Amino acid sequence: MDRFRPRPTDSLSGRTVVDGEYWSCPTDKLLQELSSSSNGLKQSQAETTLNRLGPNALAASTSTSGWGFLLSQFKSPLVLILIVASVISMFAAEWIDAAVVLAIVLGSTLLGFGQEFMAGNAIEKLRTQVKIHSLVLRDGQARNQPSDRVVPGDVVLLSAGSLIPADGVVLEAKDFFINQAVLTGETFPVEKKPGVVNVAASLSERSNAVFMGTSVSSGTARMLVVQTGKSTVFGQIASKLALRPPMTEFERGIHRFGYLLTRIMVVMVVIVLAINVFMAKPPIDSLLFALALAVGLTPELLPAIVSITLSHGAKRMARLGVIVRRLNSIENLGAMDVLCTDKTGTLTAGVVALDGAFDVQGQASARVLRLAGINAQFQSGLANPLDEAVTAALQKAQLDVAQVHKRDEIPYDFVRKCLSVVVDEAGVSTLITKGALDKVLGRCVSVGAGLLLDEAWAQRIDAQFESWSELGFRVLGVASRVIDARSVPYTRDDESGLNFEGFLLFMDPPKLDVQQTLRDLTQRGVQLKIITGDNHKVARHVAQAVGLPVTQVVTGRELHDVGDEALMHIAWQATVFAEVDPNQKERIILALQKTGHVVGYMGDGINDALALHAADVGISVDTAVDVAKDAADFVLLRKDLDILCEGIDEGRMTFANTLKYILTTISANFGNMVSMAVASVFLPFLPLLASQILLNSFLADIPATTIAGDRVDPESVAQPRHWDTLFIRNYMLVFGLLSSAFDFMAFGVLLWVFQATPEVFRTGWFVVSLMTQLVIAMVVRTRRPFYRSRPGTGLWVSSAVVLCVALSMPYWPWSAMLGFVPLPISLMGGLVGLTLTYVVAVEVCKKIFYQHFGLAWVPHQR
Repeated sequence: MDRFRPRPTDSLSGRTVVDGEYWSCPTDKLLQELSSSSNGLKQSQAETTLNRLGPNALAASTSTSGWGFLLSQFKSPLVLILIVASVISMFAAEWIDAAVVLAIVLGSTLLGFGQEFMAGNAIEKLRTQVKIHSLVLRDGQARNQPSDRVVPGDVVLLSAGSLIPADGVVLEAKDFFINQAVLTGETFPVEKKPGVVNVAASLSERSNAVFMGTSVSSGTARMLVVQTGKSTVFGQIASKLALRPPMTEFERGIHRFGYLLTRIMVVMVVIVLAINVFMAKPPIDSLLFALALAVGLTPELLPAIVSITLSHGAKRMARLGVIVRRLNSIENLGAMDVLCTDKTGTLTAGVVALDGAFDVQGQASARVLRLAGINAQFQSGLANPLDEAVTAALQKAQLDVAQVHKRDEIPYDFVRKCLSVVVDEAGVSTLITKGALDKVLGRCVSVGAGLLLDEAWAQRIDAQFESWSELGFRVLGVASRVIDARSVPYTRDDESGLNFEGFLLFMDPPKLDVQQTLRDLTQRGVQLKIITGDNHKVARHVAQAVGLPVTQVVTGRELHDVGDEALMHIAWQATVFAEVDPNQKERIILALQKTGHVVGYMGDGINDALALHAADVGISVDTAVDVAKDAADFVLLRKDLDILCEGIDEGRMTFANTLKYILTTISANFGNMVSMAVASVFLPFLPLLASQILLNSFLADIPATTIAGDRVDPESVAQPRHWDTLFIRNYMLVFGLLSSAFDFMAFGVLLWVFQATPEVFRTGWFVVSLMTQLVIAMVVRTRRPFYRSRPGTGLWVSSAVVLCVALSMPYWPWSAMLGFVPLPISLMGGLVGLTLTYVVAVEVCKKIFYQHFGLAWVPHQR
């Protein structure tokens, strides 16, 4: 009993009072250790244990409160930069400037908070739809208890359809079969019986143990609860998901971009302030000017733009049948270039179908189908997909079995791996056996029309079996013999001297449209990989059937001997991973990520939870176990890859529109700030007042709020797009410096042609700067010539409105309050002409730039 010593009763760390391999311990000793009996615990005992150990509940991930969601919005470096700048403005008594910036920050963060909080609540509603109860023996009486109140030592009564509330052992069982695919990936139910299993038995080999998260397919049983909550197999996997999910590629890109801007801003502020102070300009004005430059450089609406584009994407995806769990993952979905998925229900129809019934010659046989159909229809044991498929095929073939009457049944068990029924028809009794081919064949003495089953026939049948197995079929055998009618029950001994009739071939057929879906994924630059716990031959066949190129098949057994470095190479080369366990699924995902891929994983079982958590894009379905849904970024209302194709497009459109704002704003802002910084050195006055810089930036950003609804060119969603800070930096430098060149031309026109006073210079420069930013946004928003890419209605209308404001602002009655003066019409005309020239120059520069740097946006070549 040393292996089963009491475990510490810390309610935070333990949910069991037995420590060890309980499946290898006799049940009487377990009952003694747990102070229980075959009639269960007393109610007082159960309540004491519950108070000591805590509820039988999981915490798959840390629940985030509303305040937590709100505070997380302020982690962006861009938001922090703006807050610091506004605080400095307040200390300098620039209340209007500070209020404008803070209003923008508050609005964007509240928008992000609202979207994330609502998305989180949507998943919570999914997770709480089902309240699980268990039938527990307390004081010798069966009581219906919430499953979270089950404790070690409880005896639970199980029947078909019951959910297993905890881990434990079987005390009694009758034809008891469990569906434990969510843990082991096994396609078909497995039988559980009382007994003792070897201490080294794997999860699937523990025939006397049942586990939380699995369900009863048929039969009845009593189970003794040994481990609950986090100590269960289910809970141990779920506990690994308690940490915050890893940062998405999108979040990493935003942070890198923020740090790049921070470095540029610090350098700019220090240099501009130092030069202006050195030149004996007013220090306070110089400081405010330098800070305004820094704020003007920052795309201050980026947090809001990101939130708006993501929320638009989430709403569109909801209409497609997708609940978005984490908003930032929308753009990760667009960047995804590898999708890993199980085959069942995604590539296949998710149902087992009878592909055919064949005689010993390999020919389609109505007789074999009829015999198998009688066996399936009259068996009363385990209701399973195989018999359902046979019965459906029998009905479709319209084979008459109305005159057949059941006499007896020899139930299926996992030792014989076959099932027999004895039926009467036209005064003749026949025993019909159906089951695993080798088991059925071992009970036969003849084949077909009564030919002797010799070595030659055995080899021929075996070769046929191997051939079909290589194609991924599950093959069963059918045999029969005429048997004497009797009142005494038939037994396993009667399953002898049989005549082998033929074969049954089962297949989970591919979805009708899956090949087109795979082509759509390939066209989008997404490679599909199958990761399944099923047999490798079946997995290979499914991959070939749906047109997925099978370059290499790797089994879980082979992965045991592969190191992490080698797996990085294998993971990219292999198409199919079969017979893998949950930890191996996670290893495969991590190996793909280490080679630079953005990896998506689609799964719905507890055995998928670790992989869902590790993936850049975790995808589950609303019928999945709670822990899988909680680990996922997206929850599909139906298990369909077609939805994912549309979701990928949504993600890429969201990314493209976010990128538009960044590229148009950062290039224009950088150019304007460089121009003003240089001008401040050579001009005897500041080129713009601090309030004018912020107003300019604010007005230019108004059309940006409509970018979320902008049209996206087809080539922008054709391939995965990835954050590339180097590309953004190059874009900022090239187009920013081009902008500065035209700024200096504008300075020359203002100073030397029109002999502008400081007020006229600032007004003219404000107008031309705003005009170029608005017009140029229409040019750089697309890689195409701007006249071949139609902008969204909201974008061009808002741009036109702000442009009218810019042209009319100098003539407003209250413009003097902002430091503006009316401009001569000739000067205004010159500025408009300069702006049009700038548009042509940018269009030419854009074509040259993408020829040299466009490769940065092509999917990574690996």
